[in-house]
Amino acid sequence: MRITRITDLDHPALADYRRLTDVALRRVSEPEGGLYIAESSKVIERALRAGHVPRSVLMTDRWLADIEPLVADFEGEIFIGDAALLETLTGYHLHRGALAAMHRPALPDVAAVLADARRVVVLEDIVDHTNVGAIFRAVAGLGADAVLITPRCADPLYRRSVRVSMGTVLQVPWTRLPEWPEGGDLLRAAGFEVAALALSDDAVPLDAYSADPPEKVALLLGTEGDGLSRAALRSSDVVVTIPMLHGVDSLNVAAASAVALWALRVPTMTSVGR
Repeated sequence: MRITRITDLDHPALADYRRLTDVALRRVSEPEGGLYIAESSKVIERALRAGHVPRSVLMTDRWLADIEPLVADFEGEIFIGDAALLETLTGYHLHRGALAAMHRPALPDVAAVLADARRVVVLEDIVDHTNVGAIFRAVAGLGADAVLITPRCADPLYRRSVRVSMGTVLQVPWTRLPEWPEGGDLLRAAGFEVAALALSDDAVPLDAYSADPPEKVALLLGTEGDGLSRAALRSSDVVVTIPMLHGVDSLNVAAASAVALWALRVPTMTSVGR
């Protein structure tokens, strides 16, 4: 990569990094431009290990020694500027060291993601990037095999999702699932029982369901506030609920995913506490 020192913001390639705090802009421009933003040397390193290709990197001087060896074999540019100039460009202080504009890899098809999986998580229309990132971290840490997301779900490669996940969105297999009922049909064709995590009078308590779970479980989680749609519930094979106390009816979706994944973990998995 070429090293370019910037003293103004006129370089065309810097457009990748403008207005990172504008969520609506990134939702539109990242998928259409085929890019996502990786933040911090750790996340950039994980992206490169996953086979992702950087188009450019943006950083202050102090991070060059850490980042340059990671991207030395790629084409593109390393942009270096002072902290105040970069904050003007991105809208926030680059306290995590560096940003990289990464080319998005092509998403695999659903059958390929499910081929060897036993535990997967399905996210229906979850719009909060923080929740998406936290769920990916739970999936990675608790040994599930993949994540599938519906067409209107927030982008796992949005900068905040990647950061909250600690880069695990770059290592957990994931792809987009078609709308219901086709999505449910694909899961069942691969041998999965679709378990919807929801409130229902006929729901099975999680502890009872996890006592003798199916060989393959697709845990279905719904959007913040409204939960799962009627179409998703109709496409499910069973409704499972986490029993609650003190008048609390449910957990945040990311917390609920971690509880359910721990309860449904494959028995041979080794658990490590932190």
